[in-house]
Amino acid sequence: MARIFLAGASGLIGQQLVTLLVQAGHHVTGTTRAEGKTALLRSLGATPVVVDVFDAGALRRVVVASEPQVVLHQLTALPDGQSSLGDAAMERALRDNARMRTEGTANLVAAALAAGARRLVAQSIAWIYAPGREPHVESDPVNTGASGLAAISIQGVMALEAAVLGAALESVVLRNGGLYGPGTGRDTPWRDPAVHVDAAAHAAALAVDRGSGVYNVAEPSKYLSSERARRELGWDSSFRIGG
Repeated sequence: MARIFLAGASGLIGQQLVTLLVQAGHHVTGTTRAEGKTALLRSLGATPVVVDVFDAGALRRVVVASEPQVVLHQLTALPDGQSSLGDAAMERALRDNARMRTEGTANLVAAALAAGARRLVAQSIAWIYAPGREPHVESDPVNTGASGLAAISIQGVMALEAAVLGAALESVVLRNGGLYGPGTGRDTPWRDPAVHVDAAAHAAALAVDRGSGVYNVAEPSKYLSSERARRELGWDSSFRIGG
């Protein structure tokens, strides 16, 4: 069993992931930015810490203190109720999330290295491929020619993936489809590709001790293939907690 530092433990995937990790016998230190969410994390079996990922010094201190073998990156900065945001609010939200992926990821990678962690697993998104042959596989090019709001997201994702995969650690990036399920406000898939929040957490839990590089994590889709995740991680898109 491993000592795990889970950044973003109070998020949608993070909460489900804490449950899976604790059930597997791992010791989990989980972060939140809100003091009010520490009781929730404690009830799930994690040791909570309150830290702002943009405070590089504070983040480094709490990561080093937890002595993790594995660091999991589930940080996002998107607000609830995204579908109801106007154009200006959505652009601000996407820029905040891109900053999380760039500055926040860089700070977390540096902290993981300082703590002597051996492995780093990070969430990414799946709808980033350049137009071309489908279904897309992980080696297909990213759509660097995107414009508008899509460009904001893709630039943040590229920074995140470069920081994670370029670190002197065993590294895994999970390109998740659009989330649905508990806490998401959506009971059924709403975009292609899609993935249930439990199944996304399942992929991250599997990646604690297996896999390397980039994996698509989505239900069967015309847009992309998740065969590599099924083959190398043993991932199942139909996985549900308690199911």
